[in-house]
Amino acid sequence: MKMTDDFRDGVAIIALEGRIMGGRDATMFHGKVYEYLNGGFKKLVIDLGKTKWMDSIGMGMLISAMTAVTKNSGSMKIVNVTDNIKSLLTITRLVSVFETHDSLDDAINSFNPAGLTAGTS
Repeated sequence: MKMTDDFRDGVAIIALEGRIMGGRDATMFHGKVYEYLNGGFKKLVIDLGKTKWMDSIGMGMLISAMTAVTKNSGSMKIVNVTDNIKSLLTITRLVSVFETHDSLDDAINSFNPAGLTAGTS
């Protein structure tokens, strides 16, 4: 798994790429989530657009991240869910647990109740 991160409008974005299977990947991912939470970021987007495959441990990573973010009074969204991952979310009935968006812009804007991006009025 490859992981990249970015920040936009006060939102931390973690993009995951490749095959997500736990182990070292889970350790790196959880470390990054807690790094953001400890740094004061309460808004997190996980971008799965380049995720080719995810096993049950990968799903557990997402659940664990959601739990950590929620316990820290934050909010997490998932964006660009591929068909393979969408099927997995549906089969496991987790589709109702995660808030998903089709684009990064939609996910970021969803954190703002007025639907406005930062710096606009």
